[in-house]
Amino acid sequence: MAVITRSVWTWPSRGSIALLACGALAGGGLAAAGVTVLEPRPATASSHREAPLISGQPQFDNTDVYAFVSPDHPDTTTLVANWLPFQEPAGGPNFYTFANDARYDLHVDSDGDAQDDLLYRFTFKDHRKNKNTFLYNTGAVESLDDQDLNFTQTYDIELLRLAHGKTVSRHKLAKSLPVAPSNVGKASMPDYQKLRDQAVQKVPGGLKAFAGQADDPFFLDLRVFDLLYGGDLSEVGNDTLKGYNVNTIALQVPNSYIRESEEQPVVGIYSTTERKNASGDWTRVSRLGMPLVNEVVNPVKDKDKFNASSPENDGDFLKNVTEPELPKLIEGIYKIKAPAEPRDDLVSVFLTGVKDLNQPPNVTPSEMLRLNTSIKPVAAPKRLGVLDGDNAGFPNGRRLTDDVLDIALQAVEGELVGSKNDLGDAVDANDKKFGTSFPYVALPASGSDVEKAAEADTKAAATGLTGGMSSITASWDDNTVVLVSAASGAAGVLLVGLGTAYVRSRRHPVRRSWLG
Repeated sequence: MAVITRSVWTWPSRGSIALLACGALAGGGLAAAGVTVLEPRPATASSHREAPLISGQPQFDNTDVYAFVSPDHPDTTTLVANWLPFQEPAGGPNFYTFANDARYDLHVDSDGDAQDDLLYRFTFKDHRKNKNTFLYNTGAVESLDDQDLNFTQTYDIELLRLAHGKTVSRHKLAKSLPVAPSNVGKASMPDYQKLRDQAVQKVPGGLKAFAGQADDPFFLDLRVFDLLYGGDLSEVGNDTLKGYNVNTIALQVPNSYIRESEEQPVVGIYSTTERKNASGDWTRVSRLGMPLVNEVVNPVKDKDKFNASSPENDGDFLKNVTEPELPKLIEGIYKIKAPAEPRDDLVSVFLTGVKDLNQPPNVTPSEMLRLNTSIKPVAAPKRLGVLDGDNAGFPNGRRLTDDVLDIALQAVEGELVGSKNDLGDAVDANDKKFGTSFPYVALPASGSDVEKAAEADTKAAATGLTGGMSSITASWDDNTVVLVSAASGAAGVLLVGLGTAYVRSRRHPVRRSWLG
């Protein structure tokens, strides 16, 4: 039996309130950072279907937000926000579109007062060439203006400048930019990379924009909702979002545009969706800043309220953070004692940013991603970000590669108050490689990929390498669970550490053996 220890965390997400807290070292460095996540009933990944009302409106459902200093252009910041979760790649004939009765907004707080200073608004229009066919495309699509691409969308970008909650100016940054289509399959779109490249648009002022389908970049095992991974940790190690797509909006903006000054480089970022109601008014129906917040911190009674709220009102949800539900659930199922309340350790990072890292001066506590734009990107990002000494990563903003689920799990179990642990879901990276240039998200899976996956499963089964758990043995030692999965013709091993002072404190040596 080979035992693999994993340093893992998890992070909060949309509609609910999950927190992360960090301890600052002298000189401004961080020794540890933590995240909190609570698990309500009707929830899934990050913000995927996290609240009762938005779960029935997938086009308006904001699933994740990312904000990071661009690795290839460090004088800019890249903002990425995703909508419409769990897109089955072969889901035609209508496939997946942005709503044309929605306003998709990216918010920037430049001075930490919980009030918007900038708002980038994206609105979409539908275009159909031939209404006498049910087809999304009528032949192989070679370009975004190909006549065989029957259904297309375009979008406008508007910049609103605000002061004290009121709009002081509006400026149309771009009009009728093309949206990258859904990836129908290899016959319909033989060179999807070419279509992606054409959808990356330069916007006056040194900006870049993208809107279209992408692989869902969030990676985690969603079976956390089955009594915390099956009640015995038998359900871990499977990237539940593998093969699913999302609709992505990405914007690259010069740092100087969004930060208050070089002396105050920290910005707050979150996204919202507004929908036009029957009377013609706009209503906020979705909100997302930190990952996993509305899923696992807020109880059901607060989820829809959070989605309709603004950061300046986040005091309404403070108790969900200081008295979180998730540690109590873990204690009830796995008998690991929950840290003492109130959880002030979770409040500092979730609401204010971490001192000497990404906390603005005179900050007003509020939930949003906070990014220090003066911290340069690193050549080799560490998936645990600040917790592993990588201050360019989560919770300093959020990169595509940051393992926010593992980070959050460790934080909620007291990483910041002396209860060292290495909790995680054994999913450490996305199933697809991210890009090295804007918009950085991976290409979406196509309908043809479903066939490839089926062929791979058939081949794996024939060689006895399915990777599935045909049998599981579990043993407890020093609050550590070792799970051994044996498949015919092969052996697989997974360990998830649950000790309050296990791997990170290095009290116990890692045990290694092989199970034939």
